[in-house]
Amino acid sequence: MAANQKINVAAQAGTQSNNEVCEIVCYDAEKISALKHTVDDKEAQGMAQLFKALSDPTRMKMAMYLDKGDELCVCDMAILTGHTIATTSHHLRLMRSLGIAKSRKEGKNVFYSLHDHHIRLLVRMTLEHMREEHCHAE
Repeated sequence: MAANQKINVAAQAGTQSNNEVCEIVCYDAEKISALKHTVDDKEAQGMAQLFKALSDPTRMKMAMYLDKGDELCVCDMAILTGHTIATTSHHLRLMRSLGIAKSRKEGKNVFYSLHDHHIRLLVRMTLEHMREEHCHAE
């Protein structure tokens, strides 16, 4: 059998009517072999943690405010989000611990900003994706 030939195996008959489920089991051994070791489990876990943190609407709004405001003190962020300073600090500390935000202390105030341009791009690209027409079609 040629290396690039796909191997087809009859799927078990089921009662699913979903059109997005394969009707046969078919895999490309060459593609699987090439891709098998390209995804690191620890990196995937770290990425999932980052997306999990941003899946909270409050933290996503905070990231969006930091993108637009560049740097904000905890008190300003609390007013913008409508949360207490304690709750706001908790969210921002979590974002800092996951590499989403960074902080600096100036006198008695703590200021937060996005960690780097990668996070800024992630926030902007996510917003752009959400605003695209195809996201609202279904």
